[in-house]
Amino acid sequence: MRSRWGVVAALLVLLAACTAVPEPEDRASPAPNPVSSPATSGTPSPEPSSPETATSAETRTGPDGRPFVIEEIAEFDEPWAMTFLPDGRSLITGRAGELTLRGANGQNVEVSGVPEVVHEGQGGFGDVVLAPDFETSKTVYVSWAEAGDGGDSGAAVGRATLTENGGSAELADLDVIWRQEPKVSGNGHYGHRLAFSPDGRHLFVSSGERQKMEPAQDLDSDLGKIIRMSPDGSGAQVWTYGHRNPLGIAFDADGNLWNSEMGPQGGDEVNLVKEGANYGWPEASNGSHYSGEDIPDHAAGDGFEAPKAWWNPSISPGSLMIYDGAMFPQWQGDAFVGALSGEALIRVDLDGTDAAEGDQWDLGRRVREVEQAPDGAIWLLTDEGQVLRLVAP
Repeated sequence: MRSRWGVVAALLVLLAACTAVPEPEDRASPAPNPVSSPATSGTPSPEPSSPETATSAETRTGPDGRPFVIEEIAEFDEPWAMTFLPDGRSLITGRAGELTLRGANGQNVEVSGVPEVVHEGQGGFGDVVLAPDFETSKTVYVSWAEAGDGGDSGAAVGRATLTENGGSAELADLDVIWRQEPKVSGNGHYGHRLAFSPDGRHLFVSSGERQKMEPAQDLDSDLGKIIRMSPDGSGAQVWTYGHRNPLGIAFDADGNLWNSEMGPQGGDEVNLVKEGANYGWPEASNGSHYSGEDIPDHAAGDGFEAPKAWWNPSISPGSLMIYDGAMFPQWQGDAFVGALSGEALIRVDLDGTDAAEGDQWDLGRRVREVEQAPDGAIWLLTDEGQVLRLVAP
């Protein structure tokens, strides 16, 4: 573990408004956008924070005048996703193929039984979520990029039992329940974020179009879709289509499904996901091709579902979390997006089925994952390897 907080603290400035040139999704230059004041609500007392010790911390004040603290907790190699266990421990994936069980005291246990992954380009080990009945079943769901024939690859989803024996842990009896079809060449736009419906009856998987564009409109292909299936993988079906690179997916308290996805040069989106809807890619986008070639903007009557919020220049959304914790009551019900090229944490104001850009905090780091801890703290994983924690003072 090592601290880089001197750099982070120098860059951690709450933006009121800013502009920047467009950047492709795989670059690390910031592309901030205008921000607005957050909504406020009741003020229940925050739950206690984790006993884990931060390596550094700095207090900031939001535009509503309420203070918060961002702490650097740890550092990993290429962290991609995380989820919290009911007892406060966490599982953290590493894109090269590692899974770490991290204790609240900061002690790490490497989990064996992880699948072999294609660790190239944007490929690697991906998401991790708990089964709705995890407390009794100990079932964990994971996603990754797997090899096919002749150098092709595609996303996969599996489920396993998290077993522990003394100081060791294992993903036992890993079973692949879904494979992205067809497998294709290249190593980009896998997607493979996971979310369970609130009733626990269905698993939703975001499936990128693998930088092939046209398959997003082909209903006989899994590419460029959001897929719904039963927890055992049966009954998999296309739920929505016309997606590009959907790297965030989450349900709100009312049962609405939302996703965030990268547009091309500009046109990054937050969408309300509605069964059977076509989200337009590559026929419509509020961005343009990297070549400069125009793409028709979303427009009323074009037959496509327009985004509820969008960004131009690009921010490159890498994840999506909808907050329902007690530590920050002013943010309850809002979405948080981790921005890669935008190098920021972004709050999106959710109001029923509408969304609007909210606050943007410049971190000077590519934010890959945003996750809510059991105590209501907000945790971030960065492509630079840091684990950051946002808490009330």
